[in-house]
Amino acid sequence: MDQWEKFERFKSLHAQSQAFVIPNPWDAGSARLLASLGFEALATTSAGFAFSKGKLDSSGCLERREILDNAAEIVAATDLPVSADLEDGFGAAPDICAETIRQACEVGLVGGSIEDATGDPLKPIYDFSHAVERVHAAAEAAAGLPFLLTARSENFLWDNPDLDDTIRRLRAFSDAGAHVLYAPGLPDIDTIRTVCTALDKPVNVVMGLRGPNYSVAELSDAGVRRVSVGGSFARAALGALMRAAEEVRNVGTFGYAADALPAKIIKNLMTWKSVTNVSE
Repeated sequence: MDQWEKFERFKSLHAQSQAFVIPNPWDAGSARLLASLGFEALATTSAGFAFSKGKLDSSGCLERREILDNAAEIVAATDLPVSADLEDGFGAAPDICAETIRQACEVGLVGGSIEDATGDPLKPIYDFSHAVERVHAAAEAAAGLPFLLTARSENFLWDNPDLDDTIRRLRAFSDAGAHVLYAPGLPDIDTIRTVCTALDKPVNVVMGLRGPNYSVAELSDAGVRRVSVGGSFARAALGALMRAAEEVRNVGTFGYAADALPAKIIKNLMTWKSVTNVSE
């Protein structure tokens, strides 16, 4: 399947009447595992990747080349469409965001997100007009390419729970050319429904980060069309590793091995290009 075919497949998922789940692998191995379970698309996670490198998921900790090299490995690991967490575009200037989109497409990605967070705790969100200019530049770069642009409004992750401003930004991002809209950290299902009702493009929400969790069915009913998990799968894996290590270190037993993935399944995952149903 070539990149355009993946793009068309990815775009069609957003046009369904129900939400689909796009899980977030952090490396090629986790991508193969998730693909084997029947997911229809994947998205990278800057947080999960940062943890695997012994770093924090904060501005400046990961360089654009690191993120794109990791994304390229995930793209090569499966036949699924892959979208990427492109953070703030790796620069404040709109032309830098545009170049990030072009480079993302070059490594085989069929989508990616640009956020309006600055990484500066003293001024965490870009001014409205500048944020819109950045999305517009990214959308212009994506035009004519097999690339679905997601624009993110980060207010709720930066202690600015201003719903009106968040909707205003997302509407402006839509007008600027974004294909998918995303406001991580919305506090409850009523707020999620309000956002979805106010917008004219598919909406992504993230589950597993903080606050209440809702089922895919509940989110679909609220108008959501895409559900991601951010770095929560990576944190779940780290949690399992910590519990296993604590058992060995503190108790001296090895009961964790009963829940470990069998070697046969891992062998199939890592050696077979098409990983669908390798656990059977």
